[in-house]
Amino acid sequence: MTINRSQPHSSFRAPQAKETKARGWWQAYGDVIPEGFDVYIGLEEAASQLSWYEQELVPGILQTGDYARTLIEADNPDMDEEEISRRVQVRMARQPLIRRKTAPLELQVALNESVLRRPVGGARVMAGQLDQLVQDSELPNVSLRVAPFSAGVHPGVMSGPFVILRFPVNGDGRASEPATVYKDGFTGALYLDKPQEVERYARAFGSIQGACLDEDASRNLIQQAAEELRK
Repeated sequence: MTINRSQPHSSFRAPQAKETKARGWWQAYGDVIPEGFDVYIGLEEAASQLSWYEQELVPGILQTGDYARTLIEADNPDMDEEEISRRVQVRMARQPLIRRKTAPLELQVALNESVLRRPVGGARVMAGQLDQLVQDSELPNVSLRVAPFSAGVHPGVMSGPFVILRFPVNGDGRASEPATVYKDGFTGALYLDKPQEVERYARAFGSIQGACLDEDASRNLIQQAAEELRK
């Protein structure tokens, strides 16, 4: 199933995913959340695991406030300061998911080395962002690995960024929601939840991880990139 965020598909289960005990915090920001992104936030809130690949930018759930502000301002040059600040608040409000005491979100992240080398916001902002990545990578529920330039071509080069969301298992052993792939595009987002679609992206993610450094080497590379920015 391929779904454009502006045209919901009848079999897509985002409404159920949004009906969690955590529902509703984003509703207060309805006027500044990009069209259709409330669906993704609801899915992310309900998920138990994310497998996230990024080519160029730090995943939103791991961004610092300064890094997020830089991106939001660049993407919305005519937006006033109040609205920009509220969009930053929305992004920051997602981050407690990986640090909550009860059932923290399991996060598997694969980043292209280009994410580390692009100085979003300048050297100071980017160094702070890389420091945050190092801290987050030390959480027991977070796996953060980097595909170095030396890895050459890997499946992520062709697939582009994507997130695979998986959901908690009910008492009957079935997932509370079908695993879903989210791909954000310049003109809209796609939600894919056919088993064969999810499996194809899961295989791609596994292959991307195969091109990545291990967690310790990835952390060292991130720290090295931060130190280079401070020189």
